[in-house]
Amino acid sequence: MTTGEITISDVSKRFRLDRDRPSSLKEAILRIGQTADIDDFWVLRNVDLHIEPDSFFGLIGHNGSGKSTLLRLIANIHRPTTGEVTTEGRMSALLELGSGFHPDLTGRENVFLNGTMLGLTRKHMAEAMDDIIEFSGIGDFIDEPVKIYSSGMYVRLGFAVAVNVNPEILLVDEVIAVGDEEFQRRCMDHMHRLRENGTTIVLVSHDAALMRSLCDRVGWLDHGRLVEVGDPDHVIDAYLAHASQDDGDTLTARD
Repeated sequence: MTTGEITISDVSKRFRLDRDRPSSLKEAILRIGQTADIDDFWVLRNVDLHIEPDSFFGLIGHNGSGKSTLLRLIANIHRPTTGEVTTEGRMSALLELGSGFHPDLTGRENVFLNGTMLGLTRKHMAEAMDDIIEFSGIGDFIDEPVKIYSSGMYVRLGFAVAVNVNPEILLVDEVIAVGDEEFQRRCMDHMHRLRENGTTIVLVSHDAALMRSLCDRVGWLDHGRLVEVGDPDHVIDAYLAHASQDDGDTLTARD
C-alpha cells in the first residue's frame, strides 16, 4: 500500500443491544441463568471503499447512517464484525469532544500523552508545543487541567494537536462545528495546507457547501450501506434529493 491509502473491504459492523438490561446488582444476580433479550444492530453492511492517498474524501448521510462508526473503524477504535480495514501511514483523528484527553491532566500533559499514543517522541511534541498553543489560542490555560475547559477549548486544543503532528492520514468528525466561525476558518485553511503537503483527509459533515468546496470525492451512506461514491456535486445532489423526498414522504404520512 501507498502512504496515506485507506482500503475498506466488505466491512460490516454489528452492535449487540441488551433490550432489558438489569438496573441493579441484585436484579442481575436474580437473572443468572435466564436468557438475555439481546438484539443485533447492524450499523454498517458490506461496505467497500478505497480512498486514494493525498485525497480529501467526504462522508455524508443522515444521522445514524454509520458515518462516525466508519471513521472509528478506520481509526482502529472499533474492529469490523466482518471484512477488513487497512491503512498505511501515521494517523491522527478528531472524532469526538475531548477524545484522547485525560480530564485530570493539564493541556500540556495531554499534548504529550496524545503524542505518545501516536508513537511520537516527547522531543517531537515539545518542538510542536508552541505551534499547538498558538493554533488552539488557549494561552495560559495550557497548564490547567482540561476538566475545567469549555467545549470550545477542548475542540481547539484537540484539533491543534491533531493537525500539528504531521499526520499522513487525518480523520475529522463534525466536532469542529463546535468552534466559532474564526476558528472553523483556520481549521479549513490548515486542512488545505495539509492536503497540499500530501495528507489524506477524511471528513464527516452535514455541510453540503463545505463538502463541495473541499472534497475530491464524496461517499453517501444510508442505513449502514454505501449508496454511491464519486464526484462531490453529483453525490451530494443525489443525497439531498433523497433526503428531500424522505421529508416529503414523512410530511405526507402525517397529513
